[in-house]
Amino acid sequence: MKASELRSKYINFFKSRNHNQIGTSSLIPENDPSVLFTTAGMHPLVPYLLGEKHPEGKRLTDVQKCLRTGDIDEVGDDSHLTFFEMLGNWSLGDYFKEESATMSYEFLTKELGIPKEKISVTCFEGDDKVPRDEETARIWEKLGIDRDRIYFYGRGENWWGPAGQTGPCGPDTEIFYDTGKEKCGPECGPACSCGKYLEIWNNVFMAYNKDKQGDYSE
Repeated sequence: MKASELRSKYINFFKSRNHNQIGTSSLIPENDPSVLFTTAGMHPLVPYLLGEKHPEGKRLTDVQKCLRTGDIDEVGDDSHLTFFEMLGNWSLGDYFKEESATMSYEFLTKELGIPKEKISVTCFEGDDKVPRDEETARIWEKLGIDRDRIYFYGRGENWWGPAGQTGPCGPDTEIFYDTGKEKCGPECGPACSCGKYLEIWNNVFMAYNKDKQGDYSE
C-alpha cells in the first residue's frame, strides 16, 4: 500500500464518522514559543483542546507534518525518522475513550485487514497523581483483545505531554503490531526495543492540564 492510499483511507474513514478534515499547519509553530518545531498534530490545536471552539466543529481529522530530533541517533532503522506525517483524529469535547479505541480497532482490522491476533495494546499503569487506566483495558477486552496482550506501563511509555513545560496532557493507549519475531526474553513486550513489536497507533486522552507548579487538574 502506498502512503497516498493510506492517507486517503484514513481521512475517508473518519469523514464517514462525522469528522471534518482540516489542513496541515506549518512545521514552525505559530504563537507557541514552548517548542521549536511542530512535533505532533496537537500543537496547532492547543487552544481548542483547552476549550476554545474550533470553526470546523468538535470532530476533526488531519494529516499533520511533524519534525522530531529526540531520537535522531536512531534514524535509519525500521521505525525512526526526523520528518513524518502524523495522521490524526480529534475529539474536542465530543467522544472519549470507548469510541476512540473502537474506531482505531475498526480501521486497523477492517480497513487495513490486520488480524486482531497481531495486535497488542498498552495502557497507563497509574502513579501517585493519576490512577491506573483499567477503563481502557476493559474497552480493549470488549473489542476482542485478549488480556495477555494488554500491557500496563508508566509515564515513560503511556503518558503524553505536555508538549512544553505546561499544557494539555494525559494517559495514552498505544497499539502495536506483532511482527512475528521471537520474543527476546521472558520480559519481552511492546516496550521492548528488540523489534518484535512496532507501534502503529496512539490514542491520547488529554484529560489533564499541567500548570507551572507541576500540578494536574482535570
